[in-house]
Amino acid sequence: MLHLQWQTPAEWGERAVRQMDEILLDHCHLEKKAASTALNFIFRYPEQPQLMQPLSELAREELEHFELVLETLNRNGMGYGRIRPSPYAGKLLSVVREREPERLLDGLLCCAFIEARSCERMKLLSEFLPEGELADLYASLLASEARHHRLYLDLAETVTCRSVVRDRCAEVGRHEAGVARGLPRTPRLHNR
Repeated sequence: MLHLQWQTPAEWGERAVRQMDEILLDHCHLEKKAASTALNFIFRYPEQPQLMQPLSELAREELEHFELVLETLNRNGMGYGRIRPSPYAGKLLSVVREREPERLLDGLLCCAFIEARSCERMKLLSEFLPEGELADLYASLLASEARHHRLYLDLAETVTCRSVVRDRCAEVGRHEAGVARGLPRTPRLHNR
């Protein structure tokens, strides 16, 4: 279960497959950012040893995905370059509280929702893309994205008790749903 409180309409997938050059480039940047985020937790929270190994492994896997999408871009003659990011993550992270340990908890939960939304969108892409390399790419990433979502939730439960995680997850989920519904319609993996 991905804990998403708003489901992306199928129409997003129909539009996205017509703009795959930009979606792929955005996706490549998102994989790089996901690796960086996992490493940032390691650097920011050395007093949380339970985070170190799982997030180190996650960072490596995210970099493998970055390389996979980068190879796909290059193979299809698209190339890698700058792209204006979606406002999704910035708006989502506005829910993060400033004091610890709430800040860590909220950061982990926001990452869980980012992974969940990515999983949902990749599923739509795998369904709407014609059979072939890109459809296979997105179908192959679904299990990883769902596992990353679960990892962040599990790590949140190492910071505080399950009931607090459950309650805060519901709050962050409501916030994420509002953010996802209110994004612009531009070709980005996390935009509307």
